[in-house]
Amino acid sequence: MGLEYVGPKPIISHTGVEFDTNKEDKFIYLNSALKLLQAFNHNYFEDKKYFYDADSKNLNGAELLNELRKYLPDISTLLENKKEEAEKYVSHNLQRAQENLFLKEEDKNTLLKNIQIMKDCVVQRYINKHIYYAAIDKMAELLKHEHVGYIAIPMTISYAHVLHSLQGSLKRQFIETTLSIYKENDTLSIKLQIINS
Repeated sequence: MGLEYVGPKPIISHTGVEFDTNKEDKFIYLNSALKLLQAFNHNYFEDKKYFYDADSKNLNGAELLNELRKYLPDISTLLENKKEEAEKYVSHNLQRAQENLFLKEEDKNTLLKNIQIMKDCVVQRYINKHIYYAAIDKMAELLKHEHVGYIAIPMTISYAHVLHSLQGSLKRQFIETTLSIYKENDTLSIKLQIINS
């Protein structure tokens, strides 16, 4: 199993499957996370500004996986572990559905089939999510190690999401940050200021 887009979060019930469009697959943010990882991959010198012109080409799942291996050498093990965890989660949901005392037999069978139909989607979303957060944590590690003061990038939904996730990762390491959106030369940008690294 690798990386691939599978869509918004499925909400599985005995009446069918719906999708929560507010819970997008983390796969869509992996290209932006990778571009930032690539931008941070060099030695830093104090009191110097660095500029990086990110390639606008988005990579497919296999290409992303190959590039992420440069930063996450244990990614294959992580993939396998997360696949196993996700499959256990699906099995647990199947068991819960089977043991449900409140559903009629017909509804229970429908729920079981819906869980089975959506198994691959649920497993893939789980893998994508954990690979995304592994990339974010690696980015936080690089920023912490190099004592980067701030990151300023063009404002896009994807970059905003990645910087917000990065802010969360840094916060878990007790590093204080601020995230702000500003306009400069008619261009909207987003800035993650790292206050104490």
